[in-house]
Amino acid sequence: MVEYKVQVTTGEVLFSGSSDYIYVTLIGTEGESERTNLDNYGLDFMTGMTGTYTVTNPSSLGRLLLVKLEKEQYLFLPENEWFCSKVVVTTPEGDVILFPCYRWLSRGEIVELRGGKARKVFEDELPLLVHHRKKELELHKKLFQWIVYAEGVPHINNTTEVSALPSEVKFSFSKMSEFIYTKAAAIAELKLKCLVNSTEQWKDLEMMKTVFWKNRTPISEYVSEHWKEDDFFGSQFLNGTNPNVIQRCTTLPPNFPVTDKMVQPFLKDGSSLATEMKEGNIFLCDYKRLEGVPTRVVNGKPLPLTAALCLFYKNPEDKLLPIAIQLEQQPSQQNPIFLPSDSEHDWLLAKIFVRNADFSEFQISYHLLGTHLLAEAFTMATFRSLPIMHPLHKLLIPHFRYTLQINLLARKRLISPDGPLANGAMGLKGLKELLKRAQSEITYSSLCLPENIVARGLESIPNFYYREDGLKLWNIINSFVKGMVEHFYSSDSEVSRDSELQDWIHEIFIHGFLGNGKSGIPKRFDKVEEVVKFITMIIFTVSAQHCALNMGQFDYGGWVPNNPLLLRKAPPTTKGSSSMNTILEVLPNISTTVNNMASTWLLSKRYSDTIPLGTYPDQHFDEAVPMQMIKQFQAELSYLSRSIIKRNAILTLPYNYLNPAEMENSVSI
Repeated sequence: MVEYKVQVTTGEVLFSGSSDYIYVTLIGTEGESERTNLDNYGLDFMTGMTGTYTVTNPSSLGRLLLVKLEKEQYLFLPENEWFCSKVVVTTPEGDVILFPCYRWLSRGEIVELRGGKARKVFEDELPLLVHHRKKELELHKKLFQWIVYAEGVPHINNTTEVSALPSEVKFSFSKMSEFIYTKAAAIAELKLKCLVNSTEQWKDLEMMKTVFWKNRTPISEYVSEHWKEDDFFGSQFLNGTNPNVIQRCTTLPPNFPVTDKMVQPFLKDGSSLATEMKEGNIFLCDYKRLEGVPTRVVNGKPLPLTAALCLFYKNPEDKLLPIAIQLEQQPSQQNPIFLPSDSEHDWLLAKIFVRNADFSEFQISYHLLGTHLLAEAFTMATFRSLPIMHPLHKLLIPHFRYTLQINLLARKRLISPDGPLANGAMGLKGLKELLKRAQSEITYSSLCLPENIVARGLESIPNFYYREDGLKLWNIINSFVKGMVEHFYSSDSEVSRDSELQDWIHEIFIHGFLGNGKSGIPKRFDKVEEVVKFITMIIFTVSAQHCALNMGQFDYGGWVPNNPLLLRKAPPTTKGSSSMNTILEVLPNISTTVNNMASTWLLSKRYSDTIPLGTYPDQHFDEAVPMQMIKQFQAELSYLSRSIIKRNAILTLPYNYLNPAEMENSVSI
């Protein structure tokens, strides 16, 4: 008889353990073992426990290929699913083989785990492994099916209820509990203050500061004190929640007739608009994509959503200041250009309308589409096209943790007919229209930060911490990905031969980018460097880009006048008629304001089971070279994190949204 040592690790998440019987069968090239009940003295399969068991067989099974796990009822106890992290088998020949699992098992379920080194499809020769690989993808194509969410928008997972999601992609118990509690606690506080259902107008802005007793951050407090100031207003377009719109302006758009006479008082002495544009000091935010987007009708009138234009000047003190605002795309007497020299309330009101336009673009075009929906497409394609043993599945899967569930919850709670985003300015119809427009304009280049920065002419604008930290992070991720991909693909011909890889990128091209060849998204790979760039883009998008957009939502939007979800009155058509009462009439009512504050608090919260970028608690690789690359990746991320903390210590308004230590591996909130 020969003995196999089998170590079985139960997950550490709450309620991972099980009291049921667990059976194992080992399958090798020379046959399979008997089905063996894994049972030691005392308790087995408790949360976080690793149990060691012995499986005997009359002779060696040869090369060990698969481990079969089964779960059956113990006595009359009710079902409790078991989360198996991994199985490690030591063979009689002394080989130690890792079989990653990282999924839940239910009664009557049979799971076959494959172990050993990552392998590409053309490297599998044994019929049993070829069949196992094919069967796994067939199952995943049934479990993860595409469906059209809206015309012209990336396709999504067809599951409509969390309970129907495959167990391996669901939230942990602790994550779900915290998620529910955070929202309930915020709403309870608002109800206690009788604010959550109040349709009244705010009597004054100071009243807003009493909304939350404890849900505050240093930045949200700073914003509430400085939101009216022009230099703070300008800084947000670089380092706030939406650094995606601003670009250097070398020529004024023909529909934005700003003249030297208008803006010379705000430029350095003796200068002109043309001179400052030539020197690279003029910048523009143009929200033309919002023009004509349908909005919700309230009390018989459509809510306003301005396709504003805002011109900025980088002054000699390196402050970015707004110098001209036009609230609609077509110039006219009823669409004046507002200036800092206008009355205090005229200028403040114009800036509020710009911030509302920016909020709409930020939430829909860049946050929802540019991170969440693209992450879902990447996740779906990976499950459907890359089996667990594929090296790119192993590399990418930690970066898709919880993505399918958070997007499903977003569709059910945030962008459903009753959700806060669908009850913003646009409504569900306008939201989908804006998604469609943004999707039609998305390009591969815009998703690659180094190219994006150059295209917008932002290489040298000072105090742009999103760019500084983002480019460093891009390079760190790219270096890591390059090492991993080149380790597994020794030549361009191996890339071309990998049919699973080609299926994967084709699915992303068709379902994520709707087959739009003009986007520049590849529909196949022929070179290793193409794979490196695309994987870099994916990891950056689902970790860094999402964090940069998501984690500051309460910081910059908790003070609602700075980032209003909607505005209630049309933009001014003349100058000199605005007052503080006008501004209060324009801003959202009490209920809309406080519910929006609660939502941004929920979405900006850091949860206890957050896994930071570069942290891989689930062991998918056990080969020495990839493990060493992961350690190097973590070291570089740690160095960047320390440098950001050091830089932030001397900033009045720190920028921490691209700190790897605070950044989640995946789109999970």
